[in-house]
Amino acid sequence: MTRRTFIATLLAATAIAAVPRFLVAGDSFKEFAVTKSDEEWKAQLTPEAYKVLRKHGTEPSGTSPLNYEKRKGVFHCAGCDWPLYSSDAKFESGTGWPSFFEPINDKALGLSVDHRLFYPRDEVHCAHCGGHLGHVFDDGPPPTGKRYCMNGVAMTFKPL
Repeated sequence: MTRRTFIATLLAATAIAAVPRFLVAGDSFKEFAVTKSDEEWKAQLTPEAYKVLRKHGTEPSGTSPLNYEKRKGVFHCAGCDWPLYSSDAKFESGTGWPSFFEPINDKALGLSVDHRLFYPRDEVHCAHCGGHLGHVFDDGPPPTGKRYCMNGVAMTFKPL
């Protein structure tokens, strides 16, 4: 099975209609604007960022400086610099990971269903490069009720 077929299979079901899907009409796989070989990703990213963004890893809770970032600005994908979240949507979830109640716009993210644990979870990806960012849950604050629980190593922060 190729990586493309594997990812397309994982992305076959999406749960949140407000976020663009990775699959387009007819269930054909969407090409990302940024595509690189595995070797190119390894050369570009730190080992920690590569493990999360390209291999669906998770950083240890409480280890990301971005969890404590309080300045005004924008959080971007560490893989392709795509804008993901405004600091205005960030909140303290108590989980140890940077958390947001909504993406910066409806083109920022893609979702897939993650079955790597004993139950399905909504996995969040960068819509520009397909990098794994974290998961979204239905226990966030108003106005959306969502908690986008992100790996800090998968993002960078640019202050305004």
